[in-house]
Amino acid sequence: MNIIPIKTPLLKNGSDLVEILMQNADFEDGDILSVSSKAVATVEGAAIDLNKVQVSEDGKKWSDKCGKTPQFRQAVLNEVERLNGKVLGDCPHAMLTQLKPDGFEDGIILAPNAGLDQSNIEDGYAIGWPQDPVESVQKLRKEVQAITGKKIAVILTDSCCRPRRIGVSAMALVVSGIDPLFSHIGEKDLFGKELKMTQEARADQLATAANMIMGNADESTPAAIIRDHNIAFTCFEGWVSGLDPEDDLFAGIL
Repeated sequence: MNIIPIKTPLLKNGSDLVEILMQNADFEDGDILSVSSKAVATVEGAAIDLNKVQVSEDGKKWSDKCGKTPQFRQAVLNEVERLNGKVLGDCPHAMLTQLKPDGFEDGIILAPNAGLDQSNIEDGYAIGWPQDPVESVQKLRKEVQAITGKKIAVILTDSCCRPRRIGVSAMALVVSGIDPLFSHIGEKDLFGKELKMTQEARADQLATAANMIMGNADESTPAAIIRDHNIAFTCFEGWVSGLDPEDDLFAGIL
């Protein structure tokens, strides 16, 4: 499998992401485009002007508890409400949030700060996910395919944390064109034992692999092409499913 970085100029509100991708990458049939959710949110104008955020007492309390400004903490609380979620916990730098966006049918998403960040955005702003990630991915895939004549799939990614592990990896928020999960249930292992619960989180694995190339700092690489992956394209398009808390292995520690 090859992962090909797509370096771009600095993306801004109103930038033509598809045109920029065309100028900096050559697509082939079967490519999977991994693209940062924050890059898409940026060009779509989804950045939050923190100077316009009205701070509540809760915003001030979370700022005292977790750091960053009361305006940022209030923006997180506002995003939690928009995404039908709640705050589960905290650490010195982040709030752990549980989210169930409109259209997200199965389970929940765990994300630090409701997906908001102040990295790779102008001072005084916060950036998170696109307002409608599914629509964003549908549009991006359709336009790239129309211009290139190539059949591709798209993964919208974001960095994430895992319980009891240091550092960030990445997760797939929305996928278009491949199945995000691959079940091994019913298959046999090397010794003939039947697998009972194993499912590969393929979209998450690809998101993490691409994220190693895309980076999280000043790499200016908001997207990558995943090629020669041997993964069949399908008609799947939508949020990547999660688990309900009662079905989660880590439920007892969260």
